[in-house]
Amino acid sequence: MSGKIDIKILLMGKQSDIYIEALQAQFNTVHQLILEAQPTEFLKQHGHEFQVVATSNSVGIRAEVIDQLPSLKLIASFGVGFDSIDVAYANQKNIIVTNTPNVLNDCVADTAMMMTYALSRQLLQADRFVRTGAWAHGEYPLTKNTARKVCAILGMGNIGEAIAKRAAAADMEIIYHNRSKKEHVSYCYVDTVSELAKQADVLILALPSTGQTQHILNAEILSQMKKTAFVVNIARGSVIDQQALIYSLQTGQIAGAGLDVFEVEPCVDSPLLTMDQVILTPHYASGTYETRQAMADLVSDNIKAYLDGKDVFTPVTV
Repeated sequence: MSGKIDIKILLMGKQSDIYIEALQAQFNTVHQLILEAQPTEFLKQHGHEFQVVATSNSVGIRAEVIDQLPSLKLIASFGVGFDSIDVAYANQKNIIVTNTPNVLNDCVADTAMMMTYALSRQLLQADRFVRTGAWAHGEYPLTKNTARKVCAILGMGNIGEAIAKRAAAADMEIIYHNRSKKEHVSYCYVDTVSELAKQADVLILALPSTGQTQHILNAEILSQMKKTAFVVNIARGSVIDQQALIYSLQTGQIAGAGLDVFEVEPCVDSPLLTMDQVILTPHYASGTYETRQAMADLVSDNIKAYLDGKDVFTPVTV
């Protein structure tokens, strides 16, 4: 006896080894659709065999695929975001959708603060200054500290709160804007995105990607920011008008940016790639072994809860 649960799970798209191995350790059959030479034909013949789909926000699942899975009861996703999953359509068909919030809060918040420090102290430029031998010809120019600067957080969810905790420890002044004021936090609530941006020394985006947040940071808002301010995005690329951000950086409307997410990923062809005042990372904010294992385990736990007839741990509804 293997001890594995006898269920067929359909795994969508290319996924990490940690994710695949976590599912294979718990469930008898994990069928990777990406390995099928003709996935559409496979779904026509075998789609009815799967009650559970495992996916991620980078891959997602749309209505037309859901329709090819007539027995589908659960979509379990690896990641916090769910904009690539047709949640409304799934809910309409009484299909449960789950994600993996909270287990990645610390790593994402660490990434936001890492970028904040690196931008303020010009970490990448200082590193190059030493490596290229420029130090032999003079001292590095002065940079800026983070203490007593305004950390403006757009989106005070669980990740936003984790960022605020770290920024407060760095002796930064915390202000935030959210859909509604959070009564359980003591940070200063700002009524509008515009006012938040005006006050920011560092504006950190930590909000979900929805129809309402698409390009919430646009040319008009960017033009109101201090010329010394930085933008940090560890949310989703769609929440920033990337062309407007590039223009703001090129013209000196803002001092710099730290971006872990982009409107088009992977980001391989953009003026951002040649900008010294910009820090770019490959959508890796949650990319630690510990966090990815916790995410994979939560996907498995949600699937097991469903199969046991219990409430899933982290349902998603829209």
